[in-house]
Amino acid sequence: MNKHATTTADLLRALGNEQRLIILEWLVDPRSHFPEQQDGDLVKDGVCVGFITEKIGLSQPTVTGHLQYLAKAGIVTSKRIKNWVFYKLVPERLDEAVAVLSELAQVASRHHKPSE
Repeated sequence: MNKHATTTADLLRALGNEQRLIILEWLVDPRSHFPEQQDGDLVKDGVCVGFITEKIGLSQPTVTGHLQYLAKAGIVTSKRIKNWVFYKLVPERLDEAVAVLSELAQVASRHHKPSE
């Protein structure tokens, strides 16, 4: 498999989990889903893992694992401020996923015309 396909597979695998998709939905518009934080701006710095953990109702190690999976795929970035880790969406990576799926759909529709 070529490097582009491997990267795309990693990206799609990261998106293939309900909890990770919920977290991403929140990170798209963090001000609508989280209260202001004492440290760090919700948009500029990201959302504190503690807020995400509290909102999703999973253990912190589980949430951290999901966020690290997303970070490995390049969908989020992490930043440490004091004793806290903040996660921020990388919208360009979501754009890449949409572009890949769109391209596949276009190729498929050209090669698989419905019977007339």
